[in-house]
Amino acid sequence: MKKMALLFAAALMVMMLGACSNYQFKATTNFELDDFNVQDHRENPVSLDSLKGEPWLAMFIFTNCPDICPPMTYNMKMIQDELIAKDIEDYKIVAFTVDPQRDTADVLKAYIDNYGVADESKWYLLNDYDQKFIEQYAKKSFKTQVLAMEDSVVHANTFYLVDQNGVAVKNYSGVQIGNSEVPFDTIVTDLETLIKQGNK
Repeated sequence: MKKMALLFAAALMVMMLGACSNYQFKATTNFELDDFNVQDHRENPVSLDSLKGEPWLAMFIFTNCPDICPPMTYNMKMIQDELIAKDIEDYKIVAFTVDPQRDTADVLKAYIDNYGVADESKWYLLNDYDQKFIEQYAKKSFKTQVLAMEDSVVHANTFYLVDQNGVAVKNYSGVQIGNSEVPFDTIVTDLETLIKQGNK
């Protein structure tokens, strides 16, 4: 009986490994992003063209955010930890500040330094634009709302997966709210699959 159970477990493991290797990424969105010319927290120029060639994860945050931004940033750090554990290297992480007036390059650098990210070179915290730009860009390119209020900024708690060609192909919950959990493993698998498909 024990031998049968072991054989069944081994067969199940083979089936699961086969299913993983045959995983096919399926896009759920097709948002072609508009170009932009901004800078990152290192004060280096960044454009859509400069990000192309590798898939990237995007999010909208701001450093004075009192609620969802800190856990979103921490969750993105955890995703990077999983990517590093799997020796996945061909990706970027892009964060658009939704409070560009206050989030200067120095402020953004101090913000990301607080999270102890494993490989900060993969992160691009973007600024060098005005409030009107980010509100319009978020709406047109990512189909999401950014709205400046008197003391805060309303924005989504979403992570976006952008492919090698600058198309947002999938999105995920970036923070756990109610029954909405962050699908860490799915995000890592999707990103890994996009990289492999792009390298064929």
